Amino acid sequence: MKSVVSIALLLLAVSNAHAAAREPVKLDEATFRRHLAMLASDEFEGRRPATRAEEKTIGYLSTQFAAAGLQPGNGTEWFQKVPLVEITADPDIVMTFERAGQPAVPLKFGEDMVVWTKRVQPQSALEASDLVFVGYGINAPEYRWNDYAGVDMHGKTAVILINDPGFVTRDPKLFGGRAMTYHGRWTYKYEEAMRQGAAGALIIHDTEPAAYGWEVVVNSWGGPQLDKESVDGNARRAAIEGWITGSSAEKLFALAGQDLAALKRAATQRGFKPVPLDARASVAVKNAIRRSNSSNVVGIKRGSKRPDEYVIYMAHWDHLGRSLALSGDTIFNGAVDNASGVSALITMAEQFSRARPAPERSIVFLAVTAEEAGLLGSAYYADNPLYPLARTAAVINMDALPPGGPTREVSVIGFGSSQLENYLRSAARGQDRIIKPEPTPEKGFYYRSDHFNFAKKGVPALYIKLGIDDRVHGAAWGQAQLDDFTAKRYHKPGDEYDPQMDFSGSLQDLALLYEIGERISKEKSWPNWYPGNEFRTARDRSRSKKP
Repeated sequence: MKSVVSIALLLLAVSNAHAAAREPVKLDEATFRRHLAMLASDEFEGRRPATRAEEKTIGYLSTQFAAAGLQPGNGTEWFQKVPLVEITADPDIVMTFERAGQPAVPLKFGEDMVVWTKRVQPQSALEASDLVFVGYGINAPEYRWNDYAGVDMHGKTAVILINDPGFVTRDPKLFGGRAMTYHGRWTYKYEEAMRQGAAGALIIHDTEPAAYGWEVVVNSWGGPQLDKESVDGNARRAAIEGWITGSSAEKLFALAGQDLAALKRAATQRGFKPVPLDARASVAVKNAIRRSNSSNVVGIKRGSKRPDEYVIYMAHWDHLGRSLALSGDTIFNGAVDNASGVSALITMAEQFSRARPAPERSIVFLAVTAEEAGLLGSAYYADNPLYPLARTAAVINMDALPPGGPTREVSVIGFGSSQLENYLRSAARGQDRIIKPEPTPEKGFYYRSDHFNFAKKGVPALYIKLGIDDRVHGAAWGQAQLDDFTAKRYHKPGDEYDPQMDFSGSLQDLALLYEIGERISKEKSWPNWYPGNEFRTARDRSRSKKP
């Protein structure tokens, strides 16, 4: 009898070991490529929100969600309407820097500066606005830092450096050290200038701390600007926002009799005080205003046991559309950014619909709009969730899946943030991979994609990238591929789909993300942020008040 029991136990152990060591799911590459080729084609005209390309895009997505076996995610509707306002500035703009007794310095739109207004009004201007260098434009009591100390900015224009002081000093005790914090993002710079009452806010472009070249600035901000509209028509925003080139900044500081390099160094030191520049800025923009509704596209696979608990997979469907200012190829196809993520979303939906047993928690597939305009679609969903955020176990974001082969590691954006990394580490072990911090934390990717809006509400969010250490070519080669994409294709017409692209590495990443969502969907536990994380309090508060 003992031998029979021993054999049974042995067989059970072997069976369990086999189940634990099962092959990770492989998402269908042909399906992924088919959707990628379609969404990145010229037919979709760069997928700009509030254009005819949007109607084509969201129609395609809803059709594919239905074909994948999902149900409409907004009652009987596939769409969540997102109200937007589009402001298009007349590009025939000249900004001038002036100082008494000196020749004025003119700046041309696109070549020397790009400016706009988020105020919803026919025109907006600066008229001889006093310029003040405010260093990094940060007011952060938690870091004992205030670049606006002692200055009244009303009627004045802030001249601001991009990124954080720690980017330059590499001091790990200064903000995030090499890693950008939210205070380093351009969005924060304009928000803080608004809070200070500034009439204008001009960021000095510098490729390394910005993480992209001047061409990206022109392509991203040189055309129609989409935004949310407040009840006062965004009247609290600065009258003029924008970027100036580094060479334009040098001309300005020389005009003002200041040493830009010396002031940059001073701005990295605690106790820095804003410096009036004894120069003034003048510029006027005329606007065409159009209000519209864009759409998030939402599908759901209802959970078999706990349908009122949710795991969200998310990707942004939009890109930059077309540019009439370009000659030759005028379409920003956005193959990697982010037809790849949306194609992954559809492919993932098909895989979950085939899954047996079915997920116990509901799986939500969320394709958001207007990411390129400042994460607007995800912000709208986070403020107006279709499913309670307190009952959302996790958000998994898929943004810009790069081509490339299998790697030895998985790059985690915002490494060390949440318990979702434990799930990722376990799944990666099955692929003989490790998880590592992103190689370029100074670029602030954590604050540049849609998961950030969910994180601010407390929902644990995971955002990964294909690692750098390619199994065949090595880490130096992998980094070179990433640098090449950033320099030649990021936010440029060159981001196009090529059937010769190798996506085997990113498909491995998607298998990890599928395994994580599948596991969470079958558990009763609630992942959280690690203790001490900035979003932990929001999560604990929301979970304590869950319905």
